Amino acid sequence: MDRLAGTDLEAGQGQLAARAVLPPSLRAWLGLIAALAASVVVVLGVLYAGRGGPGRVDSWIIPPTADSVRPPWRNVALVLDFLGEPAGSVMVIAAGVAGCLLLRRPRAAVLVVAGAGLTVGTTTLLKHLVGRTIHGAGNLSYPSGHTAFFTALALMAALVATGRLGLGRTAGTSLVLAAALVAGATMGWAEVGLGAHYPTDALGGWCTALAVIPATAWLVDHLADRMADQITDAGRRERR
Repeated sequence: MDRLAGTDLEAGQGQLAARAVLPPSLRAWLGLIAALAASVVVVLGVLYAGRGGPGRVDSWIIPPTADSVRPPWRNVALVLDFLGEPAGSVMVIAAGVAGCLLLRRPRAAVLVVAGAGLTVGTTTLLKHLVGRTIHGAGNLSYPSGHTAFFTALALMAALVATGRLGLGRTAGTSLVLAAALVAGATMGWAEVGLGAHYPTDALGGWCTALAVIPATAWLVDHLADRMADQITDAGRRERR
């Protein structure tokens, strides 16, 4: 009985450890992308540190004003903006965690909470470090927390889908990048259209999520694997 129980324990822990939220086939590519994205965040932060107006690139794309987007698209932009506010983000995170648990993906549920928290925390810290403002000294704008948060959600969903579907390196990387691009462009459009951010703020937020989420996913896997190994070792000691 003890031997059978120990075997079942090892099998269960092995299955848990195999459910990585950062698929091994994607680690190298996403690690490189994360490094490049972090470099972009730093470069833009240095360029716009302490500034209170649009840069040359911002003026080329679209000058942010309060009425850049008008009804009915303004209503869409306002809904998207709400999803990045505290009340909306809590609702979205709760739905994501519930979905992961229904799919029996506890690691993914941890990633949703940790990834969202670290992404928002990073953008908040960077805003105070960079000090770029919009519409007055009290409105820190770089990088866009809304864009980073929405992109992070898309990245995490794509990572879970990649693992669940068993996608290879090319298909998995394509899915993750496509999801991040669509989410970042959508929320970036809303924030710039509502006059809440400059386009380069949105770009900085997008790159922040690309830098934070792969690192967070790797950390979740690393800690979960260590816990699984400890439980397995404890089971082996009990059988002796």
